[in-house]
Amino acid sequence: MSDINQGISYYKEGKFEEALVIFDQLIIQSPKEPVLLLHRGRILSRLGKLEASLTDFNQLIEVDNFNPDYISDRAVVLHLMKRNEEALKELDRALNLDPNNPYRYSSRAFLKDRAGDLEGAIADYEKAIELDPEDAVSYNNKGIVEEKLGYKKRSKESFDKADNLVGYQPKEYKSTSAPTKKEQTELPEKESVSSTSSIGNEEKAENSLSFQNYWKTVAKVLVDKGTRAEFLAFIKSKFGGKK
Repeated sequence: MSDINQGISYYKEGKFEEALVIFDQLIIQSPKEPVLLLHRGRILSRLGKLEASLTDFNQLIEVDNFNPDYISDRAVVLHLMKRNEEALKELDRALNLDPNNPYRYSSRAFLKDRAGDLEGAIADYEKAIELDPEDAVSYNNKGIVEEKLGYKKRSKESFDKADNLVGYQPKEYKSTSAPTKKEQTELPEKESVSSTSSIGNEEKAENSLSFQNYWKTVAKVLVDKGTRAEFLAFIKSKFGGKK
């Protein structure tokens, strides 16, 4: 197995310190290689080394200023640094470069929600759903935001749609709120949706989660659609319905 494959393997296993050693060595040899900078930037962000992570993403943007994935990843780091205005501008730019990708709208919606622009978040989730009507996570997240605004009927309709898409049949509907601290800390490694655990109760999450768990809560919802519906089904089945 080559060094880069070993580094990627460590990264996927959550062995971030080990992965960082490998990517540091590789970047000494090839300091401008985008795939190396991308992985090291992500590893550094998971370790809480946000300034260093941002430096790598800044270099990536210099290499390719029009890559929406680089821009979106950079926005995640800016958000974790509490630079939300800059993060939203970056997500705007990623969306302008990739306007038919529903993930761009759901990413911006997620951040708008956290920044307090609830109506804007709903509008972006609705656009994401228009582009991808089978995305259960966008329905679920939209329902959470609608509930925050007191739109109970609309919220229930959104949750029902999410349930139908993932094949989940809740025994009963409970009042929706974020999972408890215990539920949040018990989430599995494959934490790529986190819509139900992160959006509804940010303050408790930041106080109760380690930085690495908080990163997963915030970031993976933006970068890994492939497992989001699967994770949503897990959350619902484990914790007794939507939250």
